[in-house]
Amino acid sequence: MHELPRSVQAYFAFYRVRRYRETPWTPVSKPLPACRVALVTTTGVHLPSQPPFDETIKGGDWSYREIPDSVDVQTLRISHKSYAFDQTGAQRDINLVLPLDRLREMRAEGRVGTLNGRHFSFMGSISAPGRLIAQTAPAVAQLLRDDGVDVVLLTPA
Repeated sequence: MHELPRSVQAYFAFYRVRRYRETPWTPVSKPLPACRVALVTTTGVHLPSQPPFDETIKGGDWSYREIPDSVDVQTLRISHKSYAFDQTGAQRDINLVLPLDRLREMRAEGRVGTLNGRHFSFMGSISAPGRLIAQTAPAVAQLLRDDGVDVVLLTPA
């Protein structure tokens, strides 16, 4: 924290953290080599053809982007607004924040089952997550259920 600008330190000092009594959790019911796996990232990753996440929305952009499993990860872009997210490593190798190539390797080695046909990206650093919690996250969760996904790996910013 001490390395961040004073304005950012002040922001975090007074930031209202939301606390939840329950954490939704579903245990994995079968071995990973039999599972369908998807990635969800909060690093604002998107295809060049998709609109970037809107950094002007006060409280954060609660929308999501679908990332097809067939994508060349090196073509992906990052549009994420946060003083706390150093994008240097991710700009060099997007697999640091969306490890799709690593999952493809694990699939080839038989360490995971199939990869879902799509993965999902959100912008992190959403300081007003009401719409994300009430609308967007449940919609993506339903899409993942509809796809028959067994395991979701979350890669935060």
